[in-house]
Amino acid sequence: MKSTTLDREPLAAPPTIEASAGRANLVPAMLIMKAVRAGEARLDAAGALVAHTGIFTGRSPRDKFVVARPEVADTVDWGENNQPLDPVCFEALLARARAYMKGRALYRQDLYAGADPRHRLRVRVWTEQAWHALFARNMFIRPPREALAGFRPDWEVLHLPGFRADPKRDGTRSETVVAIDFGTRTVLVANTLYAGEIKKSIFTVLNYLLPERGVLPMHCSANMSPKGEVALFFGLSGTGKTTLSADADRILIGDDEHGWSDRGVFNFEGGCYAKVIRLRREAEPEIWAASNRFGAILENVVLDPETLEPVFDDASLTENTRSSYPLDFIPNASREGTGGHPTDIVMLACDAFGVLPPISRLTPEQAMYHFLSGYTARVAGTERGVTAPKATFSACFGAPFMPRHPSVYARLLGEFMHRHRVRCWLLNTGWSGGGYSVGERMPLALTRALLHAALAGELDRVPMRVHPAFGLAMPAACPGIDPALLDPRQSWADGRAYDEAAAIVADLFAKNFERFRPQVTPEIAAAGLLPARGTG
Repeated sequence: MKSTTLDREPLAAPPTIEASAGRANLVPAMLIMKAVRAGEARLDAAGALVAHTGIFTGRSPRDKFVVARPEVADTVDWGENNQPLDPVCFEALLARARAYMKGRALYRQDLYAGADPRHRLRVRVWTEQAWHALFARNMFIRPPREALAGFRPDWEVLHLPGFRADPKRDGTRSETVVAIDFGTRTVLVANTLYAGEIKKSIFTVLNYLLPERGVLPMHCSANMSPKGEVALFFGLSGTGKTTLSADADRILIGDDEHGWSDRGVFNFEGGCYAKVIRLRREAEPEIWAASNRFGAILENVVLDPETLEPVFDDASLTENTRSSYPLDFIPNASREGTGGHPTDIVMLACDAFGVLPPISRLTPEQAMYHFLSGYTARVAGTERGVTAPKATFSACFGAPFMPRHPSVYARLLGEFMHRHRVRCWLLNTGWSGGGYSVGERMPLALTRALLHAALAGELDRVPMRVHPAFGLAMPAACPGIDPALLDPRQSWADGRAYDEAAAIVADLFAKNFERFRPQVTPEIAAAGLLPARGTG
């Protein structure tokens, strides 16, 4: 096996950092008590910890850097998602950060990233606030108590909201920085309270390391049937990865980050980080129950001032409200965090233009095309007067977390799909009957019914029709579903308006894919527009 950064000796304990007395590997109840006493967060009516993150209500992608050391210079896909940071500047910045940490009351959590021991990272997370320590404990895999004695990390995360970078001195864009260094195996997160930076930084690390081992890292959720049939759900934020994978009839492997190795699929995490804006108990009972209990963290969720109950419809702080909870808060979650090789891959697109079919089956070439495209369409949820959707393309459905070129991940996906004869579906969780502000959001019940039919093999036995603009194979029928709902053109009042909108989106796909043409076969390059040559 090729030697990788993953194979190196564990880090020696940095001499300038020590856990404050009684603050190493605290259990949730202790962390919650300290967070409330310190005024970092408060409890809601159900006992969940509610924390606000100030001006940073999401990630800061423009402040994310990879330290440009010679050993990674030729393998990182430098650019907007992977900005280089000078090693000399980073080392000076890191030295100041460690000096800032010295003598402060810090929390430490020793955790695992990766349910498969062969590809696992030992991660030590340092935080200034107790609720961030709880977040790390919720989101990563918690080692057994006996494994904590003598724990030596492979990587460290320094989460320091009170520390600020100096752009002129450090080469950063602002006082906020998320810097990943494969030399010292350190992540520095400074001047932001947003907890998601902790988990996404280690996801980025694994996305760089694992392809060297022949493991495909994936921004996807995963579940499996009682028979062990695994399904993967790729999609950008808000497309339904967490919602659709939390299915009471299937076993949840994980909701966001996984690896696919020669043994099958394994979760990177030990928890879920669900988007909860407009959460409904009747629509998402598992996520509702997990979010309304002691041990969960509600991030930027507004509370009713009288009842202290969460107001999930309130987006006054952000549309990106989140719930963090351990995986075992979901009753049917896998305790091992592993599964076999997938039988199905589902690519999710929240199409706010309303032109994609509710479900379609992809050929292998189309699967590669849509994986590299990573399409969804966003709407301006909080901007008054803005109603036009905006197409978003994020390669591999997770470009901000992919340090290598997208073709590296696409090649591995293609090899695994071919080897294990995986079916692939494109599921539109967005609009039908028109675009945003004209049509309606696809009913969750319809989406789930189509998904269940696909995973059960029911759509393997129905005739398919080819979409004229996208070349997608659309089922002409589905048990229990009105056939008119399966063809997006039929759901529009004006067929000509639909054709014009579909042509616009198809052109956006084609223009976005131009950058990938040199790395793919002509069949894959043409798969976004050519009619399907069968259903794969």
